[in-house]
Amino acid sequence: MYLARVIGTVVASHKEPNLSGIKLLVVQDLADEGTQKSVIAADAVGAGVGDTVLVLQEGGSAREALGKPEAPINDAVIGIVDQYKGYGPESRA
Repeated sequence: MYLARVIGTVVASHKEPNLSGIKLLVVQDLADEGTQKSVIAADAVGAGVGDTVLVLQEGGSAREALGKPEAPINDAVIGIVDQYKGYGPESRA
């Protein structure tokens, strides 16, 4: 699992049938904020752009969290983080 920030959403007019009804988010790992690297994660909790989230990065568990065992999912947003404390002098949310 890792902490990430939701930086966008994905709209797909045509997609794999098992993805039907699943909201897709573009997330960026907080450890990689200095880079432009991002991934697409399925949303299990109703997160939105700007939220800090907990992302599960393991296909089988991600599909289980969404109740979609046949869906082609690798990453799933499984929590919205209100606050966390890092190694720096301030808390981030």
